[in-house]
Amino acid sequence: MKKIFFFIAVLWFSNLVSQNKQILYDFAELPQTLLLNPASETNYKLHVGVPLLSGFSTEFGSKGFTVSDLFADDNRSINDKVAEVLQNIDSRDYVKFNSQVEVFSAGYRFDDKTYFSIGFYEEIDAIGYFPKDILTLINEGNNAYLNKSFNISQMLYKLDVVGVLHAGVTRKMNKKLTLGGRFKIYSSALNMESSNNSGTVTTVQGTDNIYRHYLDNVNVNFKTSGLVEDNEYIQDASAFLGNTFFGSNLGLGIDFGLTYHISPQLEFSASILDLGFINHKKNIKNSTAKGSFVFDGVGFDYDAAQTNYWDEIDALFKEQLPTESNTNSYTSWRPVKINTALKYSFGERKSKVCYDNNHKDYYTDALGVQLFNVFRPLSPQLALTAFYQKALTSKIHTKVTYTIDDLSYSNLGAGISAQFSKVNIYGMIDNILEYKNLSNANNLSLQLGINVIFN
Repeated sequence: MKKIFFFIAVLWFSNLVSQNKQILYDFAELPQTLLLNPASETNYKLHVGVPLLSGFSTEFGSKGFTVSDLFADDNRSINDKVAEVLQNIDSRDYVKFNSQVEVFSAGYRFDDKTYFSIGFYEEIDAIGYFPKDILTLINEGNNAYLNKSFNISQMLYKLDVVGVLHAGVTRKMNKKLTLGGRFKIYSSALNMESSNNSGTVTTVQGTDNIYRHYLDNVNVNFKTSGLVEDNEYIQDASAFLGNTFFGSNLGLGIDFGLTYHISPQLEFSASILDLGFINHKKNIKNSTAKGSFVFDGVGFDYDAAQTNYWDEIDALFKEQLPTESNTNSYTSWRPVKINTALKYSFGERKSKVCYDNNHKDYYTDALGVQLFNVFRPLSPQLALTAFYQKALTSKIHTKVTYTIDDLSYSNLGAGISAQFSKVNIYGMIDNILEYKNLSNANNLSLQLGINVIFN
């Protein structure tokens, strides 16, 4: 039952993933595209997001296995399925989660060339790599793996719950070039991370049929912020929510972006997001373990004066592999994201009335490619997207995407943005082909929102 419970917990986290918003990027002049590229071109005078409804996004998935791998109705036992999953995954497989809720957002055009925007959103971002050696040791034991060294360094994860207050400016430098920047203040409600661990666990055949266990050069660390207060776990959800707005653990970050028209129909855009950090200094609890330990098992020889063998082992373990706790402040870095895109517009050339009452031209169709990269603890994670955009009318825009990444080679997505008077409604969905069997999906995502836009 412990094995089953452990894998259910892992599976729950594996249903939550990533933050590549390839459908939203540079789509239909939505205000939310400014969060992906502060230099996105806008042709409206003012926007206000409907509080808590203007921007919601969640993406989830897993690399290594799916729900059906563990719970498919195929007459196999759960132990056999767990063993197969462990055999197929490796230490570079991961689960990750990203979700954002836009609490408020607004923007105002200062003049013909300058647009200011401001907002606040709450974000959960997490990633955890599968420590295959540790999972195998827990699931199968060490009897079948004598003389094999299990690597502790595979233990690597990070979780952040933050509130982000931001302000940005978009500036049209000339007819071809638009630049943008965004300043961010992060307020961390919860951080949990462990990285740069080392050490091995090895079991060998000892004497008298007793195994000898070696924990060699162990050096592990666990950092937490916002989880514990006065040596008690914080259980009040409102406390976490309150700390996302100017709590005690603050940080700074910046975004940069550009849009450049190579020709009237060919456009290049790029952005760097979340170049920043958070300084954690309150409600800290860090734990470390460092050293080596050799254990020959328990010899149950009768001794009237000594019958508590486990206390003796525990004392020896703490002496050779001491565990310490501290409340030292530390700094965590935000996962930097990079977007680049090339778009070619074509089709029927039309015009529309914009903020300055002038008619501006646009094309009804566009094709392009986008490259996304997010820097993660073990290695960068890339996604390549081909897209097609279509303006059905001046008020209704659509976008279809095909994305290749390390989670899927068949990710089809679609989005629509519709304007009803001054109310804008948009919705986007990813990995459409997997909705016929969600349990077999590696990645799913959803984005939606409502804005009020004044032209």
